[in-house]
Amino acid sequence: MNRRQFFKSSLVIGGSLAGVGTGAILFTESANRLDLNISTALQRLALLSNKNLVKTGEWDIYKIFMHCAQSVEYSMSEFPEHKSNFFKHTIGKLAFSIFESKGKMIHGLSESIPGSPLIKSSLDKKVALNHLQKSLIDFENYKGKLAPHFAYGELSKNEYEIAHVMHLYNHLEEIQSYKNLKRDG
Repeated sequence: MNRRQFFKSSLVIGGSLAGVGTGAILFTESANRLDLNISTALQRLALLSNKNLVKTGEWDIYKIFMHCAQSVEYSMSEFPEHKSNFFKHTIGKLAFSIFESKGKMIHGLSESIPGSPLIKSSLDKKVALNHLQKSLIDFENYKGKLAPHFAYGELSKNEYEIAHVMHLYNHLEEIQSYKNLKRDG
């Protein structure tokens, strides 16, 4: 296969995958956009601190909290690896705009941040929860230049806040106690 055929095939396959993913996102239930702020996220995390947390997905609770904290921290420093600029300006930008418009993110919940160090499993959940809460507070108080997101590219502080909270809420869907809080409250 020559380069031109390869490029055309890649575009067709990539476009098809993006279309299928975008279709799945468009048909998901929208979330309350007023809940997409750090203050509300911290309140929800505080409610979880006294609950028996049970994972329903592949990652344990410690890993979920540390992964979410890692993402917040990278936005204030630098993500270790990035998608191509082409990806960030096309598929990444489109994905973020759809997530933001729906107020809800859907992504692979057992996918690490590209290039990030492996997070050990089965360590103290409370330590991880405290670390996550601190990273969110640090972000809220952060006044410096934000790093480009590895997939979405440049985001404003407000866009990053929304992205962080949507990311957190998506991961919290794999915690049984969080599902119960949402249902009961």
